[in-house]
Amino acid sequence: MCPESRPDATDILTLLGDEYVQAILVATSTTPKSAKELSDELGTARSTIYEKTEQLVAHDLLVERTRIMNDGSHHSVYEANVKHLDVDLNAGDFQVRVQTRDTPASRFTNIWNDIREA
Repeated sequence: MCPESRPDATDILTLLGDEYVQAILVATSTTPKSAKELSDELGTARSTIYEKTEQLVAHDLLVERTRIMNDGSHHSVYEANVKHLDVDLNAGDFQVRVQTRDTPASRFTNIWNDIREA
C-alpha cells in the first residue's frame, strides 16, 4: 500500500471496530512488540494476537519485522503503520483513506515483498 491509499471502507471500518485491533495498534504505536509481548500486555491468547495481526498486516495497518536477538535467534515483531486515517461520508457511501508511515524500513520491506511475490 502506498503512503496514502483508499482501501475498502467496509473492511477497514469493521477491522477498526474490533477492541483487540484497537489495542494492538495502540500498543505498537510507540515501539515494536512481539506476539508474546502483545499477548502478555493485552491479557489475551496468542492465537487471537496472531489472527488480528495477520488481518492488520494484510491491510497495511501493521508492519511485521524481524527482531534478531544477541544469541542469533529471531522472531517477528509488529509495529503500527498508520500515520493518519480519514473517514468521510460522501454521496451515500463511506470513504476511508489511510496514510501510512513511509520509513526507509517500510519501503525496503515493500520492495522485498514485491521481489518475493514475483
